Amino acid sequence: MISLRQHVSSLVAVFLALAVGIALGGGLLADTDDDPADQSAAPSDSPGSSEAPTAGDLSYADAFAAAGAARLYANGLDGHATVVLAMPGADPAQVKSLTSQIIAAGGAITGTFTAGEALVDVGQRTMIDTLGNQLATQLADPRIDPAATTYDRMGELIGLAMSTNQVSSVRADTAAVTIRAALAESGVLTSPTDVRNAPLILVVLPPGDEGAADSLATKTILGGLANGLGSNAAGVVVAGDTDSADGGELTALRGSELVGPVSSVDGIETPIGQVTTILALMHVLLGTGGAYGASGADGAVPLA
Repeated sequence: MISLRQHVSSLVAVFLALAVGIALGGGLLADTDDDPADQSAAPSDSPGSSEAPTAGDLSYADAFAAAGAARLYANGLDGHATVVLAMPGADPAQVKSLTSQIIAAGGAITGTFTAGEALVDVGQRTMIDTLGNQLATQLADPRIDPAATTYDRMGELIGLAMSTNQVSSVRADTAAVTIRAALAESGVLTSPTDVRNAPLILVVLPPGDEGAADSLATKTILGGLANGLGSNAAGVVVAGDTDSADGGELTALRGSELVGPVSSVDGIETPIGQVTTILALMHVLLGTGGAYGASGADGAVPLA
């Protein structure tokens, strides 16, 4: 059986080869014409100048990632179901693209849960705190930390509603059913009907131009929710687009203190970002997290 390390290493090797090919094609190998007129028209190589990849280069890279993804995944998510948590304003097209990639990796989708605006509205903090406290008291479940802060506790509750820390999906227990009903009634979370709890949670953020800006309040809300989710799941990946990682919600999340198996990925509006998201889901099963993508502090892709 091919290991996760081999899956990721293969992808990294191919992506590096692609990057080198683009660099050579646009640089050294592109200047092989000896026509002086062509040489004089070329941009100067003054210190500090650089040539960005063209739109054609990027289109080719995305096409390459999309075409080769399934083979590179090698069924790395086989036996490990994923549940999707679509945050307020999440782009349905991005959600659809990501779920298609999960299937291509051999995984299954137990369902898509949709968060209500109240979950991330700082003005609704008191309601979120009261609701979380009531559910924690009612359930008296040891998987809920009585000392947790408002959004950590709500994340723990949502985690219980949709996920499991086992490696395979399980039937929703009484606590999960109770939480789903209570959160639906309050407009905090809409749940699909009668779905199993999955080990992996994929949180999809809204596009950066529609989501909240990076702020202390956004850090508190998203960081707390992600940590709470991670305490009751085998792994969590929070994914956003390029704009979200440039002063938006993904920036805020990455600026908070994340613990446990929680990863983040940017660039999900592109095939390369979507492929990286699936690799992050595969990697987070090992119990570690990181920030990946073009703006990721831990590199372009997760390495086992």
